Amino acid sequence: MSGGIRFLLTPDTDEARRLLEEELTEPPYVEAQPGIVERIISEILRGIARLLDGMGGLAPGPGTLVLALGAVLAVIVAVVLIKPRLNARGRKQESAVFDDDATHSADHHRGRAAALATARDWNGAVAEVLRAVIRSAEERLVVADQPGRTATEAAAQLGAVFAPLSADVAWLAEVFNETHYGSGTASGDAYRRAAALDARLSAERPIPSADTTAPAAPR
Repeated sequence: MSGGIRFLLTPDTDEARRLLEEELTEPPYVEAQPGIVERIISEILRGIARLLDGMGGLAPGPGTLVLALGAVLAVIVAVVLIKPRLNARGRKQESAVFDDDATHSADHHRGRAAALATARDWNGAVAEVLRAVIRSAEERLVVADQPGRTATEAAAQLGAVFAPLSADVAWLAEVFNETHYGSGTASGDAYRRAAALDARLSAERPIPSADTTAPAAPR
């Protein structure tokens, strides 16, 4: 969160109330449209905030200290429970691996991947390797040409005909999804692993697949 949470050994009621008010008004909490459990937590936090507000004129004592510490703990619990939901909603919907209508060869995408890697654009380089992997499989008639294919769909189809490398293909698709639709960032090591996977897939002999999107006699 932008404001963060300050951990105080002996927070007073004003400080605890301010922490609650700041945390509950953060835009991501509003945009996340929390479920019933999260709404209950929010109501509890607001109730504590109102209670602290009513005790604002009282002198500090053990009771107010316990309430203040409880309020800070409640905020921490709320953040832990709601943060995964915020991250999930921040991820864009998965779309097609190929951005445009133009059809390029696998070697074209490999060349682009190498150029992007030279520029240290690891996200772009990994994406181009995945496109090269898919296009190469289409050129070899391992999978059928499928406009609009997503990375997840491609991983499932390729994993079915390249079983020994299915986990690696799933990894490549996940990196693509995280860097394109999430907040992930690829690295040089990820690019090198992806390029090595592309080379292994090119040398691997596919097995027949029952998937209707794959040709009956892959080579």
